[in-house]
Amino acid sequence: MSFNYVKHERISLKNNPEFNETQIQGIIANDPSILGLGDLILKDKERIQPHAGRLDLLLQDEDSTKRWEVEVQLGKTDESHIIRTIEYWDIEKKRYPQYDHCAVIIAEDITSRFLNVISLFHGAIPLIAIQMSAVKVGDKVSLIFTKVLDQTQIGLIDEDEEESELTDRTYWEQLRGTKKTVSMADDALALINSFAPGLVLKYNKFYIGLARDGQPDNFVIFRPQRNAMRLELRIAKSDDVEKKIDAAGLVMLDYDARWGRYRLKLDIGDVKKHDVFLTELLKLAQQEK
Repeated sequence: MSFNYVKHERISLKNNPEFNETQIQGIIANDPSILGLGDLILKDKERIQPHAGRLDLLLQDEDSTKRWEVEVQLGKTDESHIIRTIEYWDIEKKRYPQYDHCAVIIAEDITSRFLNVISLFHGAIPLIAIQMSAVKVGDKVSLIFTKVLDQTQIGLIDEDEEESELTDRTYWEQLRGTKKTVSMADDALALINSFAPGLVLKYNKFYIGLARDGQPDNFVIFRPQRNAMRLELRIAKSDDVEKKIDAAGLVMLDYDARWGRYRLKLDIGDVKKHDVFLTELLKLAQQEK
């Protein structure tokens, strides 16, 4: 099998007068998927920060409460680039605590020196470093984004962690979801108690779990949002389960292979509307734990 090979030329955006940061921001804003961070949407560009500058890009996962604060720099990254990225991440995190925030630093050249500096924050600050390369093929230019430092999930990622930060119902009703979406967890609990009595809701910072006699029993967790609730069921991945979810008309976001969970998006009223099928899924998750 033969193919047409085209040699490319790597170019420097920083040293080329045809390019500037605004152009690169626009390219990313038009198609955030090129960063390799998932199916994201643009929330804002050149976002004004109180008593600071402007955040290049604010991206968001439309199916979750995850946001990315993105700073772009042509050429090498430097101290001001790193500080600016972390500062804007911190401002957005404090202004909008109902979201999960991650800082993203993008530069053409992330030297080992500054990669080491960035690594010092790894674990304390959710931060991703992406190296941007520009290549020219003929008269066309393409951008390649390579993740050189990924976000480290620490502390509260495991819903069974005994040291998880506890909150209360008010926190979820006012900051993360609403009274209506939190009440969806009550409706789901009623289904669970029909076959597993004694379980109660346990309000953690990043999810609402289950507990029995004060001990976590998280075969399912709930993440109420402003207009819906995310239901995450610990069930082994199965074509049969996925066909049943699709046939029921429920929205399956994805399968989290790391934690072995199906993630479903439920709109207000869906728990009662699909009570029979959801009870079946909840029983299956409880049996497989």
